[in-house]
Amino acid sequence: MTDEQKKVAEEIVTATTAAPTTTADQPAPAATGPVMEELPDEIKKKLEKNKANRLAATKSKRRRRKTERTLTVGSAYIKSTYNNTIVTITDENGDVVSWASAGLAGFKGPKKSTPYAAQIITRIAVERAKEMGLTDVSVFVNGVGTGREAAVRALNANGLVVTSIKDVTPVPHNGCRQRKPRRV
Repeated sequence: MTDEQKKVAEEIVTATTAAPTTTADQPAPAATGPVMEELPDEIKKKLEKNKANRLAATKSKRRRRKTERTLTVGSAYIKSTYNNTIVTITDENGDVVSWASAGLAGFKGPKKSTPYAAQIITRIAVERAKEMGLTDVSVFVNGVGTGREAAVRALNANGLVVTSIKDVTPVPHNGCRQRKPRRV
């Protein structure tokens, strides 16, 4: 571990252990503290490890400095299949602000499509989006998986105001040609 990675790890540990002090005059801090404390330990460790790896990788590359974006209204796209659940949060133009999938959170195999995994990944995506000031979302649900309702409920439970919910699952208008009838 390099010195930079150690500093980042220490900052993360001190940020999560320090109790936030808020008064009525001060606004509540971004969702990094309380939301991260609610996540299970193994998922927190995996996320911190991924963050440290990303920071180490970006130190070697030259990147343009991004301008700080602040937004209040956005869209949340939930793709729930039989095998996985993906939550993507975008701004009004459709540019991705944050995303999370069950594999990113450390779920493997059949656990990726569970409602619990959908709840956890929604919490991760909302945490990143709230850092930019997102408050209201329109939800677009795609797919027939088991994580659909859990992800929508988790959006609301993590402090975002859900303004509308629309199901955009494609439905065939008679679909493919059926096989010929069986003669018996």
